[in-house]
Amino acid sequence: MTTRTLVVAGHGMAGHRLVEEMLAHDRHGQWRLVVLAEEPRAAYDRVALSRLLDGATPGDLALAGPDVLGDRRLELYLGTTVTGVDRRARTVTCGEGTGFGYDALVLATGSRPFVPPVPGRDLPGCFVYRTVEDVAAIRAAAVPGRDAVVVGGGLLGLEAANGLRLLGMRPHVVEIAPWLMAQQADEGGGRVLAEAIERLGVGVHCSTALHAVGAGADGRAQRAELADGTVLDAPLVVFAAGVRPRDELAAPLGLDRGERGGFLVDQWCRTADEHIRAIGECAAVAGRCHGLAAPGFRMAETVARQLLRVPADAFAGADTSARLKLLGIEVAGFGDAHARSQGAIEYVRDDRRAGTYAKVVLAADGRTVLGGVLAGDTRAYPVLRALTGRQLTASLEELPAAAPGGT
Repeated sequence: MTTRTLVVAGHGMAGHRLVEEMLAHDRHGQWRLVVLAEEPRAAYDRVALSRLLDGATPGDLALAGPDVLGDRRLELYLGTTVTGVDRRARTVTCGEGTGFGYDALVLATGSRPFVPPVPGRDLPGCFVYRTVEDVAAIRAAAVPGRDAVVVGGGLLGLEAANGLRLLGMRPHVVEIAPWLMAQQADEGGGRVLAEAIERLGVGVHCSTALHAVGAGADGRAQRAELADGTVLDAPLVVFAAGVRPRDELAAPLGLDRGERGGFLVDQWCRTADEHIRAIGECAAVAGRCHGLAAPGFRMAETVARQLLRVPADAFAGADTSARLKLLGIEVAGFGDAHARSQGAIEYVRDDRRAGTYAKVVLAADGRTVLGGVLAGDTRAYPVLRALTGRQLTASLEELPAAAPGGT
């Protein structure tokens, strides 16, 4: 049997899952894997970056163990960036001039942090929150007892704020949306979350944006000026306002992009070139990118099964349901959390004294669960999520395990 070569451009979480799937299920040695990793280290758990600010080491986050790295079918090249691809010759060129031929190429280039184009964004003291090296630089620059600003009130921003708090700083979260965690939570859930983290000493500034970063006499960041006129004396600014797909290879390759970026692929993660696929945050599946780890894992599994010529399921989209614990506060969102379905009915229990909020969204029939939001107490999440898309056999009040605030 002739061994074919799979080149994987990128060794993030999705790229590594592809490697694991190929090594685990390629029992006949059909494929040689060449993995080109831009970072100076093998794949790690990027979702857990904040642990590095609470005593963990990079080794604690590593995803690639000796069993994978020592496999003879795998060639891993660290600090190696793909700069070009010749589709006709089926070769990949890297920044240092090395080249590799391929029978199949998977683009797993991930994403880059979005930094709003504000004056002062490049000053010393301004950081992004994406890699192990980014977190190490933030840790080195932290000034206990001083204010810090985190731009972005989503999951990544709140994780960064908690890390700065653990380093002894007083973080302020700046979010352009009207409330925190706007994708997963509604206004009520965002309010409970904001009130809880403010009690921990974290400043919350919603419905505003960073206007500029001002420099001190030493040329380093000294203050953050917000669009609403607020000025924060902060020597450290962290940008955690989302990501953009790394799709810069699309144009030279002649591959289409999604409307909002990303390599355009079908539900099997295939580009217009039969030899090239894309997975993870850089893939625009049917035009849409997915910025979470779980969808990237499913894309990797789909592609691995195709390459190994075993039955595979198409990528059917991402389940955005999430149950999170942010700065010790529980938040969950599932299904149609924002009640966007026509005729949707919202059933809300808002306990200001207990600091809990729960909303269940029902269809127009008043019986079918469409989604919901929980904040402060998420014990009902497993039951409610399991009921999503199904009709209730009893009223919410009669289902203590499912009722908002129930146990």
